[in-house]
Amino acid sequence: MSSSAAAIPGAGVARVGPNAILQYLPVLEKTIGRSALDAFLKSERLEQVPDGSVMIEEGLAADFHQAVRRRFPEAAVQLAREAGSGTADYIIANRIPAFARAILALLPRPVAEEMLSRSIAEHAWTFAGSGEFRVHRQPPITFEIIGNPIVRGERTNHPICEWHAAVFAQLYGRLVGGAYEVIERQCCANGAESCRFELLRIGT
Repeated sequence: MSSSAAAIPGAGVARVGPNAILQYLPVLEKTIGRSALDAFLKSERLEQVPDGSVMIEEGLAADFHQAVRRRFPEAAVQLAREAGSGTADYIIANRIPAFARAILALLPRPVAEEMLSRSIAEHAWTFAGSGEFRVHRQPPITFEIIGNPIVRGERTNHPICEWHAAVFAQLYGRLVGGAYEVIERQCCANGAESCRFELLRIGT
């Protein structure tokens, strides 16, 4: 199963959802303060943050994520996890109908995981941009973003897609129920073809 933002009708430039940036803002403000956040946005020429009404160019989201990692290296992982969890919470509250949330909560866990995996793949263009998204459903469920634009051009010696991992983990934890962990097994920033995430249920 795969999906790609390049298939969005009328899309000249690949785009992602504005929450790739917006959910970072309250986390950063809580961590560094409003004045420091304003100074950070100005120094990175990111003052014109999205208002949430339209999709944004994937390059803008990539610039923002990369600037956070560069400017706050010690806090970057925690910032990304909190922003990713916030993004998932926004999706659940505003993009998933109440009846769908209720159905997922009542279904047997493997069936709910399968349904949620299909839904994520169908809407992958909102977070994968021009990258190609794939779901491998045989246990454990694995997600791939081939050519992940959010880390395009970065080079590190360890996986860095904590935001994506947190989005996935929070979606499954809240919609399916129970605790989930998502581990990035390989990353485009390490020279891999794709960012690959493995979904693991914690406990029973």
